[in-house]
Amino acid sequence: MTHPLTPSQLQQLHQWFGSERFSTGNSARDLHISDISPHACEPPSGVVWPETTEEVSNLLTWTYREGIPVTPWGAGTSTEGNPLPVAGGLVVDMTRMNRVLDIRSEDLQVDVQPGVFRRALNKQLADTGLFFPVDPGADATIGGMIANNASGVKTVKYGATKDYVMRMTIVLPGGETIKTGSRAHKSSSGYDLGKLFIGSEGTLGIVTEATLSLSGVPDNQLAAVVTFGDLESASEAVAMIIGTGLEPAALELLTEGLIELMNRETDLALAVAPSLFCEFHGISRTSLEETAVVAREICEDCGSRSFRYGIDEQDRRNLWRARHEAWETINRAHPGKHTLIVDAAVPISRYPEMAVFADRKVRELGVSGYVFGHAGDGNLHVVMAGDPSDPEEWSQLEAVNHAVVEKAIRLEGTCTGEHGVGIGKRKFMAMEHGASLGLMKRIKDLIDPKGLMNPGKIFP
Repeated sequence: MTHPLTPSQLQQLHQWFGSERFSTGNSARDLHISDISPHACEPPSGVVWPETTEEVSNLLTWTYREGIPVTPWGAGTSTEGNPLPVAGGLVVDMTRMNRVLDIRSEDLQVDVQPGVFRRALNKQLADTGLFFPVDPGADATIGGMIANNASGVKTVKYGATKDYVMRMTIVLPGGETIKTGSRAHKSSSGYDLGKLFIGSEGTLGIVTEATLSLSGVPDNQLAAVVTFGDLESASEAVAMIIGTGLEPAALELLTEGLIELMNRETDLALAVAPSLFCEFHGISRTSLEETAVVAREICEDCGSRSFRYGIDEQDRRNLWRARHEAWETINRAHPGKHTLIVDAAVPISRYPEMAVFADRKVRELGVSGYVFGHAGDGNLHVVMAGDPSDPEEWSQLEAVNHAVVEKAIRLEGTCTGEHGVGIGKRKFMAMEHGASLGLMKRIKDLIDPKGLMNPGKIFP
C-alpha cells in the first residue's frame, strides 16, 4: 500500500526544510529506491534531510500523527533491501547529520552523528593512533552500521558494530527521544535497550547520536596467502587456526572461481586454488613471525600446498582491496546481470560442511556463483549472477539461496551473519526463531503500534 503525501503535508515539509532539504523531484526519489540488492520497492513521495535530533523528533511526531510511513536512509549500501521504502511515504536521509562531535582519546571513545561515513571517521581519527575497526567493506554510514549491526573481514578479532556502541540517542516513532547506555565500559543497570535497537534496521526508531569505543591502530601487521588442494581442507584449517588461539585479525576463504576473477583485474597473480587470506596484528614483527610459523604448521597438517607470508605493505593493501571489491568484480564479470548475495553463518566446527555444501549446490544447479566468506567467524557468502526477468534462470539462483540458508539454520546457524533481514530474509525468520519471532513482533508493535517505521522489513 502506498502513502502519497497530501498538498497540505507537502506544504508543511517545505515550510520546515525548504527546497534544499526536502525534495519530491524524480532525481532525489530515484536515488533512494535501490541498494545493491535485486529487491523492488515503492518510490517515496519525498525525501527529507534533517540536521539535528530536534528536527528528527519534530518530524517523527508529525509523521506519526499524519500516518506517514518513514524509511531511514544511510549510504544505501545494503544487500537485502534494508533501506528501501516499500510503502512509499517519506525517506529520511541522515547523511547531513555527519559531524564527529567529540573525540576523547584518553577514553578511547568518539561521539558521532549517524551520517558520518566509516572511512571519514577513521581518517579524522588518524592522528590519535585509534580507529573504529568494524570493516564491512562498503563505506557505510555509522547509523546504517548500527541499524544493521554491520561486521566484516576483521570481525574474528575485533567483533561487530554492537561491540562498539556504548551510548545512543534515539528518536522513537512518535517523536519521543531516549538515551541508552553510558560512557562507562560496563554496566549491570537494567535492560540493555541499546542491543535491542542495534540491528533493528530502523524499524524501532532513528539513531541520531552514538558514542563508539575505539581500538588502537596495530603497530605491526602480517598477511599470508595459503592454498589448498580442496575446499574442505581449507575450511578445516580455519577451525584449527582459531582453536590454537592465534587470534587472526582476518581469515577469509576464497574459491577458485573468485580467484580467477581477481587475477583478471589485478596483478596479484594468485594461484587458482581454494585459498585462505590471513592477517595477524601484533606488537612486534618478531611475534608475528612466530605466529606465522605456527600458522604454517597448522595449515600443512591440514594439507596446504603453499603458505606465503611476509607480503610487503603495498601487496597487502592490494590483496585486501581485491577481496573487498569481490562483489564489484563479480558484477563487472557478468554485464547485464543482477546479483543475488547469500549470507549465512554457522558454528566454526560446521564451516567445512557448510562451505562444501554451498559449492556443490552452485555446481549442481549450474548457476554462475562464487563461494567465499569470513571463515574466521563462520560467515559464508555465495554471490550469484543472473537475469531476474528470466524466471527459470532466477529460480535457480533462489534455489541455491534457499538451500544454503536452510542448511545453515539446520546446522544451528543463522540466516544472516551480517547483511541483516531487510526484505530478502523475512521468509526465513520463522524457521530460525520459532516462537521468539512472535515476541519480536510484540516489541515492534509496542514501540511502533501504527507500523510506520521502515515497514515491510524483518517480519514475514
